[in-house]
Amino acid sequence: MFYHVKDLQFNARVSKPDPRFANILLEQFGGENGELAAAMQYFNQAFGAKMPHPDKYDMLMDIATEEFSHLEIVGATIQMLLKGVNGELKDAADQSEIMASMDGKGTRDSLIHEALRANPQFDILSAGGPRLSNSQGIPWCASYIHSNGDLTVDLRSNLASESRAKLVYEHLMKFTDDPYVKDTLSFLMTREVAHYKMFEAALSTIEPNFPPGVLQADPRFTQQYFNLSSPESAKGPWNEGEMPYMGKEWEYIDDPVAHVKQTKGLSKADKKKDAELTETKQMDAKMSKMKSEEVKSAEPDGVAQWSKYQKK
Repeated sequence: MFYHVKDLQFNARVSKPDPRFANILLEQFGGENGELAAAMQYFNQAFGAKMPHPDKYDMLMDIATEEFSHLEIVGATIQMLLKGVNGELKDAADQSEIMASMDGKGTRDSLIHEALRANPQFDILSAGGPRLSNSQGIPWCASYIHSNGDLTVDLRSNLASESRAKLVYEHLMKFTDDPYVKDTLSFLMTREVAHYKMFEAALSTIEPNFPPGVLQADPRFTQQYFNLSSPESAKGPWNEGEMPYMGKEWEYIDDPVAHVKQTKGLSKADKKKDAELTETKQMDAKMSKMKSEEVKSAEPDGVAQWSKYQKK
């Protein structure tokens, strides 16, 4: 159950109208990395987490709800940046100012004209308010949402989502001189960082959380790094020394073409890997049973009920 408090989480303010920046800010209202996308992503992910990970369900719903509140902050800021446009467009009987804004230098600075230049949809479709689209007028789309049903995958998607959103706010702050708007953007940007750390901490409590899913990686193909950028090739911890958290050494394939030919398309594996392959198959069976039991044990017997209504 959602309960709407009419006061915003952060006291969003605007010192003066700015239709140009209002249009740019639409990226965080109805854009790919915006607040609606984040809210819907975490909201959707929460369903699959409810039974096996009720604590993560609680976290996802809390953050999703906060993202909805951020959507309200962004929408309110856009509406305030369009102050004056809405009222003029509502005066349907008097078209003189709107028509005049299309002609002559004397009226080029009018809000109507500026709104039309920034985004024609402000004048034609939304009558001076925000729409669920990005700054190019492309409508919000559910394909922005990443929800894979595996909590470790979803949490990693969320880390990327928060990183992108943080960067968008950072860029947005370069395009406004309004100190109040900058304060709002700084708040929203900082909450992206906070959410990132929440998701990171949640991921660390799930063991095992790598590799994603159930099936283990095939040990015959896990360690190879194929040098496909010769003759100038860089070395680093991604292709030499010990693999992070794996307890194995990278195998650097300096000449991938020759290697593929010698192994007949990687079909001739090192016999030393046979024991590891057997262990991997055993781990696949163990993980399959464990993951299945994890979900089954969390499912209620008899009639399924999502909520537990308690008497106070």
